[in-house]
Amino acid sequence: MKQFISCDWGTSSFRLRLVEIATKKILAEIKTVQGIAATYALWKENKNTDRLTFYSYILLENINLLKQQCGYVLDNITIIISGMASSTIGMMELPYKDIPFKTDGTDLLMHVMEASAQNKHSLIIVSGVRSSDDVMRGEETMLAGCDVLNTREEQLFIFPGTHSKHIMVQNGLVQHFKTYITGELFDLLTTKSILTVSVENTGTAEGYNASFTKGVKEAIASNLLNSAFHVRTNQLFGLQNKEENYHYLSGLLIGAELKDLINKNYSSITLVSSGALAALYEHALLALGFKEKLRVKNADEALINGQSLIAGYY
Repeated sequence: MKQFISCDWGTSSFRLRLVEIATKKILAEIKTVQGIAATYALWKENKNTDRLTFYSYILLENINLLKQQCGYVLDNITIIISGMASSTIGMMELPYKDIPFKTDGTDLLMHVMEASAQNKHSLIIVSGVRSSDDVMRGEETMLAGCDVLNTREEQLFIFPGTHSKHIMVQNGLVQHFKTYITGELFDLLTTKSILTVSVENTGTAEGYNASFTKGVKEAIASNLLNSAFHVRTNQLFGLQNKEENYHYLSGLLIGAELKDLINKNYSSITLVSSGALAALYEHALLALGFKEKLRVKNADEALINGQSLIAGYY
């Protein structure tokens, strides 16, 4: 297999990439907001269509766009799908892999569908992972692409997002992980709560590092439910403007998420992210004194690396 089509099908986004395996070079790319949630809602409106057929149609529509971009036929190129495609609202529900599991991806659960007359691509759908009280789908593939050291020391991998994941690795195995609803809570507080009138998003974090850092540090020394209300009083008493409050609240929530790390002794902390979110989490981790232990890995590269490993197994 010289090439494969990478599909990252999240709850709210959809991304296809044509990847050259030897170099990990991305030859063409399509990104839309046709995530699993939107696709599931559309399918519910058209229930006379078989679910797998409906999702495959969406997939093939976007592959045609990818074909137009790269300029040649993509038939018979395998598609590797990570994310929410294997969930209850995805293409098909697949069982979770139980922890512990290997960090190189060799024992992940996958469903393989051979090419057909209707779909000229083999599909490899990667399932998620569960513990006794938590689940994840997608991060397990990115973790496989992080070149995790096989060592007795405990390593932590942080995947920021709507539902951030903290994954603890030891001896080449994922031993434990936690989910934090940081991104979702931030969205709710800034758009649906009483704090909405006290914050304003400028679209950039530039110039607001002090407000963000203040939030991070106050989260460590306080109760979040109390500190969050300070966003309201900051504005009422003229202590901070709405833009400063926005970044202060962001710092509060990210600081509350990272608070668990203070009393841990991980040998390394790897931040797996990209874009603005990566910059915020890196800033927060540095503010909390983790400079010597911190490593940063681009999330897009991790996903492609992980899926490339999976492609090599087939």
